[in-house]
Amino acid sequence: MLPAMAKLQFCFIFLIYVTIQCRSATVDTITNDIKIKNVDRTIDITSQLVKISSKITLENAGSSPVKQFLLASEGSAKNNIAFVGAKDSNSKDLRVIETTVKGYDNVKFWRVELKEAINAGSSAVINSEAVLTKALLPYPTAITQAEDQLVKYHGNLHFYSPYAVASQKTSVVLNTKSVESFTKVKPFVQQDGNIIYGPYANVAAFSDKELSIHYKNNSPFLTVRRVERLIEVSHWGNIAVEEVIEIEHTGAQLKGPFSRYDYQQDHHSGPNSVRSYKTFLPASASDVYYRDTNGNISTSNMKVKKDSVEVDLRPRYPLFGGWRSHYTLGYNVPSYEYLYQYGNDYLLKMRVIDHIFDDMQVDEVVTKIILPEGSNNIKLNIPYSVTRLPDTLHYTYLDTKGRPVVTFTKKNVVENHIQDFQLRYTFPRLLMLQEPLLVVGFLYMLFLCVIIYVRLDFSIHKSEHPHKE
Repeated sequence: MLPAMAKLQFCFIFLIYVTIQCRSATVDTITNDIKIKNVDRTIDITSQLVKISSKITLENAGSSPVKQFLLASEGSAKNNIAFVGAKDSNSKDLRVIETTVKGYDNVKFWRVELKEAINAGSSAVINSEAVLTKALLPYPTAITQAEDQLVKYHGNLHFYSPYAVASQKTSVVLNTKSVESFTKVKPFVQQDGNIIYGPYANVAAFSDKELSIHYKNNSPFLTVRRVERLIEVSHWGNIAVEEVIEIEHTGAQLKGPFSRYDYQQDHHSGPNSVRSYKTFLPASASDVYYRDTNGNISTSNMKVKKDSVEVDLRPRYPLFGGWRSHYTLGYNVPSYEYLYQYGNDYLLKMRVIDHIFDDMQVDEVVTKIILPEGSNNIKLNIPYSVTRLPDTLHYTYLDTKGRPVVTFTKKNVVENHIQDFQLRYTFPRLLMLQEPLLVVGFLYMLFLCVIIYVRLDFSIHKSEHPHKE
């Protein structure tokens, strides 16, 4: 038997060892066996988001198979990256995990795990995708109602990678010919609203050369500051969904007064303003409502399609730069489409967030899931990292212990995050009788009290009747 102090020291050393092992499991190294033969990159800056897609040709120059490689982002852009994904040549999704590399604290890395290893001397084609938010800055920052919106993009002319690149080419998609200025590094060509750079040969690893473009972009610069999404599950056949949305126009701010007359008469007035936008709900959505603090907003329209319900949301007033709006959108869906049952075990499979508008960017989404009273053994599975908040209880009619509420949050959300979560829990089927029995018991006690009240005499003075002789 070890003394108490020795046991304490042993536990302390073991804890340190486990901590070091866990930390080291998330640290990768840059191998010299991987070479990049060619990169064909496209930077799409036609909307408020920056979408970068790259076709990467990897080569294994080592002697053993390679099962993974690293993607990287320069320090100036790592805070703007909302999503990173990768696919193989067969368009199958590859697992992408955020990681670190010792000695590169200012660089953000992702480990891409290949489905099939690259043998020595062989090559493979990988398609990567990155979505950046708030990487386009209005310049000037304020414009009048009649002016167009100009924005600036600052990026990297080269494909930022921990591996040397033998050849690369970059195409910048603008969708406009109104370009004030742009970086000119030969060879380059400007045609049909696009700028093509390269090819550039023998680009060193971690090469960072500034790419700057100043151009016209009147696309809607809408930012959802916060979404609170509430999902209430009922085992009686219905799931209620409600979203409270705070939205702001984050483009160039309006300078000077706003003229409603000019805005209605001239369609070019306020070219960067937002009159309306389309939200897509599940195809089975019903009882849709759209309201703000003043009540129902009747200017919206709804169209039922085969695979979705299209809701044309039109705020009470157009949104200019710096203007905000706050509204609530809710609907019901049948539970049999999203809730699966096997005995007392249930599986809820729904979206983390709905499609709010095209090219959306969301600062923070908070999703709350209210389960039936008595649910336990709750397990949450989400395809990407989120912050799980402490579980709470929600009380409604006929509740005794309260309904469990599962809450999680995520920041910097884009359309690529519209994916399903899986929530598993256990619910004893006998508890389905709890609420009906409570109603029956309440009515029984009510009628019993009425019967007792009618049959009892609570009067103080009794009436006197004359005796018959």
